[in-house]
Amino acid sequence: MSSAKTGNDPVRAHGGDGGPIALAGPREWAALAVLVLPVLLISVDMTVLGFAVPALSEALGPTSGQLLWIIDIYGFILAGLLITMGSLGDRIGRRRLLMIGSAAFGTASLLAAFSPNAEVLIAARALLGVAGASLMPSTLSLLRNIFLDPRQRLLAIAIWASGFSGGAALGPVLGGWLLEHFFWGSVFLINLPVMALILILVPLLVRESRNPDSGRIDLASVLLSLGAMLPAVYGIKKLATGGLDAAPIAFLLVGLALGYLFVHRQRRLADPLIDVDLFRSRVFSVAVATNLMVVFSMVGSLFFLTQYLQLVLDVSPMRAGLVLVPGLVVSIVAGLVAARVARHLSLATVIGVSLTVTAGGFATLVFTPSDEVTRGVVLVATAFVLIALGTGFAETLTNGAIMSAAPPERAGAASAISETAYEMGGALGVAVLGSVLTAYYRAHLPEVDEVPAEATRAARETLGGAATAAEQVGGSAGAALLDHAQVAFTDGMHLTSAIAVVIVLFAAAQAWFLLRGRGNPAVEAPEPIVTHHPAPEKEAPAKADETAPSPEGTRT
Repeated sequence: MSSAKTGNDPVRAHGGDGGPIALAGPREWAALAVLVLPVLLISVDMTVLGFAVPALSEALGPTSGQLLWIIDIYGFILAGLLITMGSLGDRIGRRRLLMIGSAAFGTASLLAAFSPNAEVLIAARALLGVAGASLMPSTLSLLRNIFLDPRQRLLAIAIWASGFSGGAALGPVLGGWLLEHFFWGSVFLINLPVMALILILVPLLVRESRNPDSGRIDLASVLLSLGAMLPAVYGIKKLATGGLDAAPIAFLLVGLALGYLFVHRQRRLADPLIDVDLFRSRVFSVAVATNLMVVFSMVGSLFFLTQYLQLVLDVSPMRAGLVLVPGLVVSIVAGLVAARVARHLSLATVIGVSLTVTAGGFATLVFTPSDEVTRGVVLVATAFVLIALGTGFAETLTNGAIMSAAPPERAGAASAISETAYEMGGALGVAVLGSVLTAYYRAHLPEVDEVPAEATRAARETLGGAATAAEQVGGSAGAALLDHAQVAFTDGMHLTSAIAVVIVLFAAAQAWFLLRGRGNPAVEAPEPIVTHHPAPEKEAPAKADETAPSPEGTRT
C-alpha cells in the first residue's frame, strides 16, 4: 500500500483489521497548513489584546474589574463551551463546525473593534468566546483523524503548536505596529482576512470527519458544564481580589457541586458529553493537568509583562513586542525539535526537565527593576526565552500524548478536554494572577500629598489609570504618584512570578513521578482506553471514525 494512495484514504488505512497504518500524503500536509490558520488567529488575538490594554484603557476608561473581564471573559466562555463544541463536532462534522465558528468569529471581531464602551466590548469578547470554542477542538480533532501514524501525528501536532507560538510571536509586533498607527480596535480587525482564508481553503483541502455513533447532545450536560465553570471561576476571581467572603465562597461551592453533578451524569449516560473514561489513562490525565498549570502561569505572566514593559519601563508597544519575540521564536523551534527528541527520551524526562527550565524563567522575573529600563528589558527577554523554551517542549509532547491516548472516534472529545485545560488555564491565569497582582497593587499604593482623592482612586484601579491620573495632576506630585504606582505594580509582579514558579515546579514534579516508566505514547501507539459506560437502552456496534475521502465531505 503506497503512502500516496493511503494518504488519500485514511478510513481504509485505519481499518481495525490489524493492517498497516497509512502515512499522510501531500493533501494531508496541505490540510495541516490550513488547520494552522485558526490556531494562528487565536494566538495572535491573545497577545495583541494584552498590548492593547493601555490604549483601550485610555479610550474606554474601564474599571479594574471591567478590564479583567475584557481580558478573561473570552477564556471563561470558551472554556465553558469547549467540551460541548468538541462533542458537537463529533456529531455534526468537525469541518462543518470549524466553518460555522470561523464565520461567527469574524462577525464578533467586527463588533469588538468598534465597541463604544467597556460593556459592549465585554459582550463582544463573550461572543468571540462562543465562536472561538468551535475552532481549537475542530482543528486538533481533524488532525487526529488525518494523521494516523503516531510519529507523523506528533510532527503535525508540533507544527500545529508552532502555529500557536508563531501567532504569539507575530501578535506583539503586528499589534505594536497597529497601535502606533491606528486605533485600538484595529487589533480585532486583523481577524477578518484570516477568517476569509479559512472559509475559502478549508472546503477545498480538509475532509469532513465525524463519529457516526456519537448519539445526541445532552442539553442538561451542556447547562451543567456551563453552570459549573462560570460560578466557580467567578468565585475564585472574587476570592483573589476581595479575600474571604460569603458570596464568592458560595459561588465556588455552587460551581463545584454542579461540576460533581456533571461528572456523575456523564458516567450514567450512554452518549456522554465528555467521556470521563479517558481519564482512566494516567498519561492522558497527567498531560491534561500539566497543560492547565503551564498555561495558567504563562498566560498570567503575559497579562502583566506587557503592562510592565509599556507602563513601568515606558517602552513603546512595537518595541515591547520585539522584546518578547526571541522567546516566542524559541518556542516554535522547541516544538519542532521536541518531535525528534521524543524518540530518544521518555515523556517523564522531557516534561520534567522542560518545566524546570520554565520555572527558571519565572524565577528570573522576580528580579526585574522598576527604574532601570535596560536591565528590565534584558531580564524580561531572558526570562521569556526560558519560559518559552520549556513550554515549547512540554506542550508539544503533552498534546501528542493526549491525542494518541484517545481512540479516533473520540478525537473531538479528547481535543475538547485538552483545549478546555488550555483555555481554563489561561482564563484562570489572568483571573487569579491578575487579581492577586491587582490586590497587591491597590494595597501597596500609598497616598501622595497634593494628589486629590479622586485621582488616587483612579490610580488604584489600574496602572494605566495611575499614568492618566499622574499626567492630569502634573508636577512633582504627579511624578511621585506614578513612581509609587510603578513600584507597587513591579512588586506585585514579583509576587505573581514567585507563585508561577511554585505551580510550574509542581507540574514538573507530578509529571516526573507519575509518568516514569511509561515510555512515550506521543510516538508509540498506546493500548486503547476501555470505556465502562452503563448498559444503554440500545447499544450499536462500534464503528471506525467516519472520514469522508471526497472533497465534498461525503462518504463513498
